[in-house]
Amino acid sequence: MATIAINRPENANKLRFVTARELLDAFRMVRETKSIDVAVLTGAGDKFFCIGGEHEELASLDYSSVMPVIDLYEFIDTMPKPVIAAVNGYAVGGGNVLQVVCDLTVAAPHAIFRQVGPMVGSFDAGYGTWYLEETIGRRRAKEMWYLNRKYTAEQALDMGLVNDIADDPVAHAHEIAQTLRQRGPFALSALKTAFSGRHSGVVGQARIAHDLLLTAYRSTQEADEMSQSFEQRREPDRARFHR
Repeated sequence: MATIAINRPENANKLRFVTARELLDAFRMVRETKSIDVAVLTGAGDKFFCIGGEHEELASLDYSSVMPVIDLYEFIDTMPKPVIAAVNGYAVGGGNVLQVVCDLTVAAPHAIFRQVGPMVGSFDAGYGTWYLEETIGRRRAKEMWYLNRKYTAEQALDMGLVNDIADDPVAHAHEIAQTLRQRGPFALSALKTAFSGRHSGVVGQARIAHDLLLTAYRSTQEADEMSQSFEQRREPDRARFHR
């Protein structure tokens, strides 16, 4: 199990360009480390999970100047290992979107959830809207985005925005992670890929086909015999795999 914390409590754990890059690097490490099955994402301190992005002045509109937050959302959503958000305080704006794209969320009793885009000249027309709608329903999602209300942990639990409330959300997230580690990792990967594949089009289909089906297929007698027969320039022995 890996625990990843946004460590900018003096800045309300806001995301900036380097923060998003470092989070991406951390999650890539989780994906590529065989001994890690689950990741827990939280914010340093006890007041803020994350309250969105710290927008720097754009010098141009080329991709090198854009904070890679969508890359981060996409990676969390599509990586084959579960990610649990431990929301230890305010989850606002991009911080709320960040916990929504995680697989499960545990909230502290004092956690606050909010979208403020239209109040501050911002919006999220992708993960922050479609995934929020799937999580809490169309009317609630529009209410959250249009009216910019604050929601307590109890309200978030009632509307399905979080899974659990715990005095120590990180410790509780660790308990859930240990439960997940007792489940079949390939089965969990297949389930996560199926859930995320609904919105990710050809990328979702490719992950099902390549990351899951092809990985499993390569361990079969059919794949072994087809590969050997090709290398040996002979007809495949179908009796090895055809029943």
